Amino acid sequence: MGKTAASDLLQSHHIPVIDTDVLARRVVQPGQPALERIRDVFGPEMLSDTGELRRDVLAARVFSDPAARLLLEEILHPPIRALWRIQIHDWALAGQAAAVVVIPLLFETSAEKELDATICVACSPATQERRLSPRRWFLEQTRQRIEAQFPIERKIAAADFVVWNDAGLDVLWAQLARIIPTR
Repeated sequence: MGKTAASDLLQSHHIPVIDTDVLARRVVQPGQPALERIRDVFGPEMLSDTGELRRDVLAARVFSDPAARLLLEEILHPPIRALWRIQIHDWALAGQAAAVVVIPLLFETSAEKELDATICVACSPATQERRLSPRRWFLEQTRQRIEAQFPIERKIAAADFVVWNDAGLDVLWAQLARIIPTR
């Protein structure tokens, strides 16, 4: 949909951003409790010989099995949420006027209730497909990931603001700048 492009633009305009995808990678580093729990729940084959998460193996398992995906979310979402809550608290203490938390599963996790406003970055299905193609996922893998989320129409309806991201970065920034106060 373009959340990374939106995040990069915001950061380039000195608006702090924390991305929960980055936090998700942090909580599954070797030695972290979430990684140990994944191994315990899903099996030792989820870890490489060096003790790192085998993302492709885990993704194949959880995106083909909704119950397994829910188990993974129960493991990952609490520590991820704890980390972004700490960051929001720190920004508030620092007097930050505006900041952004990027949460791909915002409405699915009811995290919107903890935030002042929500922005849905959306685009056409054709644009989404074009943007996902460099990831070299099989069509079924792409479909499984999309189906694991609320339909975009539901996210649009639930969001406080919608940014349509089928055009260039200048158009994307013009929309974001109307929503988020800059210095």
